Amino acid sequence: MKKTILSIATMAVIATGCQQKPQLTSGINLDNLDTTVRLEDDFYQYACGGWMKNNPLDGEHSRYGAFDVLHENAQENLKGIIDSVSKMQNEKGSIADKIATLYNIGMDSAKLQADGVAPLTPYLEEIAALKTRDDIWGELLKMHRRGNHVLFGVFGEADKDDAKQCIAWAYQSGLGLGDRDYYLLDEGNNKNIRKGYVELMTKEFAMSGYDKLAGKSADKLAQMVMAFETRIAKSQNTQLENRDPQSTFNRYSVEEAAKFAPNIDWKGYFTAMNILDGMKTFNIAQPKYFAEVNKVMKDADIETLKAYFAWHEINSAASYLSDDFVEANFDFYGRLLSGREVNRPRWKRVTSVVDGAMGEALGQLYVERYFPAEAKARMETLVQNLITALGQRIDMAKWMTAATKKNAHDKLSTLLIKIGYPNKWRDYSKLEIKNDSYYANVVRSNEFDMDYMLSKINKPVDRDEWGMTPQTVNAYYNPTTNEICFPAAILQPPFFNLNADEAANYGAIGVVIGHELTHGFDDQGRQYDKDGNLNDWWTAEDAANFDRNKQTLIDAFNKCVALDDPELGLIHGNGELTLGENIADNGGLHVSYLAMQNAMKANQVNTDKMDGFTPEQRFFLAYAAVWASNIRPAAALQLTQMDVHSLGRNRVNVALPQVTEFIEAFGIKEGDGMWLAPELRVVLW
Repeated sequence: MKKTILSIATMAVIATGCQQKPQLTSGINLDNLDTTVRLEDDFYQYACGGWMKNNPLDGEHSRYGAFDVLHENAQENLKGIIDSVSKMQNEKGSIADKIATLYNIGMDSAKLQADGVAPLTPYLEEIAALKTRDDIWGELLKMHRRGNHVLFGVFGEADKDDAKQCIAWAYQSGLGLGDRDYYLLDEGNNKNIRKGYVELMTKEFAMSGYDKLAGKSADKLAQMVMAFETRIAKSQNTQLENRDPQSTFNRYSVEEAAKFAPNIDWKGYFTAMNILDGMKTFNIAQPKYFAEVNKVMKDADIETLKAYFAWHEINSAASYLSDDFVEANFDFYGRLLSGREVNRPRWKRVTSVVDGAMGEALGQLYVERYFPAEAKARMETLVQNLITALGQRIDMAKWMTAATKKNAHDKLSTLLIKIGYPNKWRDYSKLEIKNDSYYANVVRSNEFDMDYMLSKINKPVDRDEWGMTPQTVNAYYNPTTNEICFPAAILQPPFFNLNADEAANYGAIGVVIGHELTHGFDDQGRQYDKDGNLNDWWTAEDAANFDRNKQTLIDAFNKCVALDDPELGLIHGNGELTLGENIADNGGLHVSYLAMQNAMKANQVNTDKMDGFTPEQRFFLAYAAVWASNIRPAAALQLTQMDVHSLGRNRVNVALPQVTEFIEAFGIKEGDGMWLAPELRVVLW
């Protein structure tokens, strides 16, 4: 049998023999509990308080929870794989050689210090020499090819009217702070963040030498960039606006786009990106923003655009240069934005870069070492049980008519399920990794990824492709392919425990499965049909009932406290921004609980008390344990402003009172902190 390069790199051979199956545990770690509080008043503290006490934040983390524990474990595993590969005699240009070379050059501190800013300098010199608007346009094309999306980005995504086809999407981009609200709103810590951002730019303009190349002071350049980014931020969609799949799909032909925004050379852009052939139409996701970009291309000061381009080159390179750049970058993005005290060790940062560059290559090795076949088989059974339960929940929905129920069943029946790892692996043969510089390798990796992504445009969507690597601690639902995906790395405790009774697994990974299934029917996912097309398959009556129910959930999360800090103030949750995730939690809880009841009837769950808890109680305790975490105030503020997920505490204490089965399992009564009147409980799925 022919051996692949990857399989040669697998170092461990596991011998198995006949052994007695271990007795299943409850799946509840009693050390995680805080029994000094009444669970009826604060279930999150009761279920997670012990874990939080035993896992205090260190300086490296702004938030540390169950997901982070598994991520750290995955990084350790990847480091072991990389070390094994690096010790081998690898064929030049093989994937093993590329992994080892990239890791070693990233870890070579002496070379990084000696190189200093040199790997970045040619790009800055090129920008400083720009003279005309045509020069500016040419530089934008080069930066986009390197994955540095100044002003806007173009990506390959499914056609919302024909989800089997991948078309080009033009999308707002180009803000160093990531989100428009940091520039435009004064709430929370935004004023200090803007001040810190200008200070970062001033420092790094001087460190990079661009101030001398441009003939302007570093602080002047920083102010120019800040004013420019504030200008374009004003025309960008809010995160909430970007959650609307209808308003963010606006079909244009190249000719129509040229009339709409004549100062953007659309034909030249698509030609330079090698995607004009076969292009009939493309999507401009935020027309209001591109109208502003059109103005910018005509009236913005050339020196300002050069400073803006230079800053984005510097900012994209800083993490891969000498320690002074790394520390300045961390000072702002790590300390000020999220409250972290110390940067991650170099080996973790470099491992993440190798993972980002060759994720599926590492993933293939990860699966061979760390993902048992038994886990995949048991997960497949759980998923099918959850799909059956969601079908039952659809039938039980009193607010939905028979016609819409039929369409919902049709969508559920065509769901694509991905567990563990992909059936085919990505080819990295054209990725070039050299011994020149760390940053040069990052640039080549970005170019490789851009070519890969652009190559999909104007072609059929590949439904076998995965949106996450096997070593990713996460899961997802994709509405345009109608698929759910559960990478191998999430299929371990506290999410999935082969040695635990199924009540805990239904409460943890079962709810995660139900959560992803429900995304197909949340406020966004419900707008896509079984084929992944944007298509209204609801009756007007059902849509109105859905909207009434979802508003109750919005109100509940708008009222909850996300942060109460003496310096940063009182911040409430954002029920509109987090609506999709909150619907998915609500649905996941209901669907998985029903799946557990089905399993109990089939004698697949121990119905006795284990560690003093009934199966119903173990279900909800296991769910809460998934969200155990400690978090810094700055990180809580940042996530509340930017993240579509509610904070962990609210995913327990606000979500569970909505579920009648939780109220009954623990005997919650009116007057208890976890009580919610029946008429305020949301039941969508």
